[in-house]
Amino acid sequence: MSVALSPPLRVGVAGLGRAFSLMLPTFLGDVRLQLVAACDTRETARAQFARDFDAPTYDSIEGLVADSNVEVVYIASPHQFHAEHTRLAAAHGKHVLVEKPMALSLEACDAMIDACRQAGVHLLVGHCHSFDAPYLAAREEVSSGRLGAVRMIQAMNYTDYLLRPRRPEELMTSEGGGAVFSQAAHQVDIVRLLAGSRATRLRAAVGNWDPARPTEGAYSALLWFENGAYASLSYNGYGHFDSDEWMDWTGEMGQTKDPSAYGSARRKLDTVASAQEEAELKAKSTYGGPSYQPPKPAGPEQNRSWYQHFGPIIVSLDQGDLRPMPHGIQVYGHYTKDWIPLPQPTVPRAEVIDELIGAVRNGVPPLHDGVWAKATLEICIAMLNSDSQGQDVLLVHQGS
Repeated sequence: MSVALSPPLRVGVAGLGRAFSLMLPTFLGDVRLQLVAACDTRETARAQFARDFDAPTYDSIEGLVADSNVEVVYIASPHQFHAEHTRLAAAHGKHVLVEKPMALSLEACDAMIDACRQAGVHLLVGHCHSFDAPYLAAREEVSSGRLGAVRMIQAMNYTDYLLRPRRPEELMTSEGGGAVFSQAAHQVDIVRLLAGSRATRLRAAVGNWDPARPTEGAYSALLWFENGAYASLSYNGYGHFDSDEWMDWTGEMGQTKDPSAYGSARRKLDTVASAQEEAELKAKSTYGGPSYQPPKPAGPEQNRSWYQHFGPIIVSLDQGDLRPMPHGIQVYGHYTKDWIPLPQPTVPRAEVIDELIGAVRNGVPPLHDGVWAKATLEICIAMLNSDSQGQDVLLVHQGS
């Protein structure tokens, strides 16, 4: 007797920019989903979506959330719109998958959580890299207790983040721009997952070193947890050292990187003469733009992507260290070094869809819900406050 499969989740997309472009390979490769509608302010993006998916498009969020065929709204709009778009989706009975950061204030997070609870819909926040299989596998190793308690986590990442083409508001911290709001959420999520305990306090310093890019491009933070563990987080997005050199030249998206492309982001940025030109350059390479490159299907085994990651991370426990890598976990014990391989992914970011399907179809409470994401945002905001105040910041919203 055959078992009927659940129909695909019908997803409407709010915002066809870079975040959508990065999730598109997941939407195309995972049969558990169907893209059924989208909204964007750009006519070119709407036209491409209509061609690609034979689905209706809207020039406003109001049209999208009113579409009766949409079950889940994937909110990939700019950060400052996340709260309002979530409220509108919930008011129309739609489940919500919203990109990080969840919002720009804790009050906005509370409003989003309340709106979804009152509407009886699920709220998931991601993609953050704590969804990635290597970190989930490392978490299982920690939870097994085989190596004892977690004592220390070191996380670092060196990229060219701040040199990539940006819209003006992406270089304004008050609008959710900069490395803390855009990048720290990944690292904070990962170390919280691996520590397995509530964070209690934080001390941080941020770097804002380029007058032409007037927002945070770097940060370092020390984060303490209730179970006695602590984590050191460092990020530098100024485009010099590339820490993917320490990840077997596997890039953040799981792709093989070419070391000879060093400096390409800076050279590309040097070709623009104004903020408007820079914004146009970004738009051209985004979904619907003339320079947009659609995701390529998986090729031969040697050219396939591995799991996504967010730079080198080492978890120190009583009886060993763990090092998550894009294709497995290196375990450093007292006397032996062991390798835990991971199977090659068939669909990138499938872990996000696992959690979404589990919640919407099976009623399984998601890990990355609004309460989890609010706690991460509190830590990100605390990083900015700690730097400006020059002191530790106590954390009081880690799970409520």
